[in-house]
Amino acid sequence: MTQTSPRDPWFDPVRRRPAPVALVTAAVLALLAWRLGPRPDLAAFAVLGLAGTLLAFIDAELLRLPDPLTLPLPPALAVLLGAAALLGPDDGAPGTFRGALYGMGALLLVYGLLWFAAPSQIGLGDVKLAPSLGLVLGWLGLEAFVTGIVAIHVLGGLWGAALLVTRRAGRGSSFPFGPFMLAGTLIAVLLHG
Repeated sequence: MTQTSPRDPWFDPVRRRPAPVALVTAAVLALLAWRLGPRPDLAAFAVLGLAGTLLAFIDAELLRLPDPLTLPLPPALAVLLGAAALLGPDDGAPGTFRGALYGMGALLLVYGLLWFAAPSQIGLGDVKLAPSLGLVLGWLGLEAFVTGIVAIHVLGGLWGAALLVTRRAGRGSSFPFGPFMLAGTLIAVLLHG
């Protein structure tokens, strides 16, 4: 396995805009802390908030969700949510580890099938991001999971429609979908956390 560093080209969008990345990261983490409060599962949501912000900036510029950020996320989140689950139901956390695993599998299956059916319309990076989002959405329950999926596709659809209406893109054009996956997940967390 090769080591990556902040000098790797996929990290360039973050290096070029450290102030906006830092501000958005701080805002996301503050929203998560405000909504979730001090509870054991906050660590998992904070890790996703940090990595998700970096991924959104990178995908917006490079149309790429790099493996060094997407691949370690599911195991890290699973460990953090598993630890939160071990603390028991009286800790204030709403989720179950089983729900998180179901969410991870379901979202991976959905995006895997979408990629298989239309690989030109969805990137493999989106498929690799899906298990992480499924874990946190599944942890919060079925209502959060459904809200997240709906929010992801409504936000992406609205953006795509806006690009078409303003003629900034055509029917065959692609745009980064990762930021909408992350924003839709954040909306679900804020509504159901």
